[in-house]
Amino acid sequence: MKKILVVVESLDVNVTSGAKANMALINALLFCNYKLTILHYTRKEIIIPNVKCVNIKENKRSFNYILSRTQRVFQRITKINLSKNLERLFGHSFTFFNDSKSIAIATQKYCYNHDLVLTLSQGASFRPHHALLSLPLLHNKWLAYIHDPYPLHYYPEPYKWVEPGFRKKELFFKKVSNSAKYSAFPSELLKEWMGQFFPNFITTGLVIPHQQLKIDSIDDLGKFKEIINKDQFLLLHAGNLMKQRSPFNLIKAFKLFLETNPKARNNSKLLFIGPAGYHKKNLEAELNGTPQLQLYLENTPFNIVNTLQHQVSVNIILESEAQISPFLPGKFPHCVFANKPILVIGPNRSETKRLLGKSYEYQAESNEVFEISKLIEKLYNQWGSGKVLELNRPDLLTYLSPEYLGKQIEKI
Repeated sequence: MKKILVVVESLDVNVTSGAKANMALINALLFCNYKLTILHYTRKEIIIPNVKCVNIKENKRSFNYILSRTQRVFQRITKINLSKNLERLFGHSFTFFNDSKSIAIATQKYCYNHDLVLTLSQGASFRPHHALLSLPLLHNKWLAYIHDPYPLHYYPEPYKWVEPGFRKKELFFKKVSNSAKYSAFPSELLKEWMGQFFPNFITTGLVIPHQQLKIDSIDDLGKFKEIINKDQFLLLHAGNLMKQRSPFNLIKAFKLFLETNPKARNNSKLLFIGPAGYHKKNLEAELNGTPQLQLYLENTPFNIVNTLQHQVSVNIILESEAQISPFLPGKFPHCVFANKPILVIGPNRSETKRLLGKSYEYQAESNEVFEISKLIEKLYNQWGSGKVLELNRPDLLTYLSPEYLGKQIEKI
């Protein structure tokens, strides 16, 4: 049995989508019968049955820890924020450096007799990757998983993020690309995208798609219980509505669908579940005169969202209006396993659309309001005729399976 040391930033699945993806990947590795030791920086105890799961403790005796706390006290007293200036100078915060060192110390303690060291991060943070750079003896068995573009200015349009210290962040990731013997990406397009900036990723890169986080459906949905009604046609978008993922053309298309199909007014709903800070005010304005639109703009426990995805009529994947979307959404495997039609709204150069294929019917670009309304109408008519709406994609079930993951790992 091969042994893998997993160094992961967070496993708190109810806080971030990244943590869900991390836990799903770990579960899939366990299904493949790899023996895992997991080091995580979640700041809370995480129990995984039959797995050595170590909660990394923050090093509170280091110089960086003292500097980070001194900075916080200074900022609290003077109201002067030093963070951006310090990141321009050093590339990262003192807290980042202290976290990285804490992770490195723990990794050095537990790294013996493993065949592979896998680093997993989340969001815009790659602390485990930074920690591994300080442990060159592990580089020949290091698999660096790159979940999103990094640094942030490498995100494609319409994302326009530039971080302080971005040049130093570029150097950091160049070191990662040249030091890790293997790299992995959740999508083919992301591997190609990052390979533009760090060519070695093309040489070392594998594609390991996000896995399904398996969790039992629940009966007690709390306030969401009223949503599920077998006599209603339900379209669900679950997940964070970032600034770049505007939902308003989808809402326009839904309203157009209701105008052209008056009978649908009594038995159709469009649901948004998840944070939408940037769009919240305008979304709430859309409620006026449209009772068929329902908003739950807050973090919701994953077991509830997963249950809803299995019980609605259609799941929606909404991407930004762009030339390319190289990301594989973390919810993609959950939508596939829910076996409901997926309405995909986004650019044609999209990993989601690549996987579903050119012949997949229910896809449109963000600005195609009329076309989206017609796709909703077609799904509604099929639902109304009594047809069971199913995705029915055994090829994707195989691609997203632990068996496929195991084959990718065995390549290295």
